[in-house]
Amino acid sequence: MSDDAAADRVAAAFADGPAFVPYLAVGDPDYESSLAYVEALAEGGADVIELGLPFSEPIAEGPTIQNAVVRALEAGMTPTRFFEFVEEVDVDVPLVCMTYYNLIYQFGSEPGPRPFVEKAAEVGLSGFVVPDLPAEEAGPLRAACDEFGLHLISIVAPTTDEARLEKLVGVSSGYLYVQARLGVTGASSSVSDQTGESLARLSGVALPKAVGFGISSGEQAATIVEAGADGIIVGSALVDIVADGHERGASTESVAERLETKARELKQGAVDGYGRRTPTPEGTSD
Repeated sequence: MSDDAAADRVAAAFADGPAFVPYLAVGDPDYESSLAYVEALAEGGADVIELGLPFSEPIAEGPTIQNAVVRALEAGMTPTRFFEFVEEVDVDVPLVCMTYYNLIYQFGSEPGPRPFVEKAAEVGLSGFVVPDLPAEEAGPLRAACDEFGLHLISIVAPTTDEARLEKLVGVSSGYLYVQARLGVTGASSSVSDQTGESLARLSGVALPKAVGFGISSGEQAATIVEAGADGIIVGSALVDIVADGHERGASTESVAERLETKARELKQGAVDGYGRRTPTPEGTSD
């Protein structure tokens, strides 16, 4: 796949209605099961899949994903094994690596992000989400992404001020990860009031806005897309299914079926929310 093709696939994911972007930690609870689980999400309607490369200090994650990271690391997941996974997984949607900057920076024979990005492009990844990378320090990774045709996707929090928001948008491509609420990742039973406010202040940004942090149901997905999101990002609600299956000793096949069913619910919710939007007057854009 050419570099341009990798970038175009992300754009295409948001081109025809809301995108469903699920997350799983790669290697949780083991390599083979993880392959089946990611493939189940694609079968369930994922438009982009965020693949978590486990890091020993996942500061942005809540207990659910922290535990997934521990399981994956204990099962032997490494950056090299992660790249093998990306090459092997049988899905036809763009894949984005979500990890921490230390793993990217230390990957090559010399410090710096370029070797990691080059390898990512080689195996077919389309971009990165790096929660601990400040916009002010993103220049080297942005340059490597530009060189190899990959996206750098920034996270925008409800507390991000206008000056910082401008910097984040300036180093971003593909889509913006809009944090629905403050805190760490984790499933929630309700949609934060901050979501609509965050989307409103991003209305002038050309990049698609995908909202994450706390989405666990189709109705929540619908509410967020109705409020103006271009996509939804769901992690903890899916990792919970993996964890439950692992704790109960359930078969890989049964867990994969549950993931596919949940993915269909979330994707349908996003589509339903898009249908609820108030039509824009003819001749204007929404």
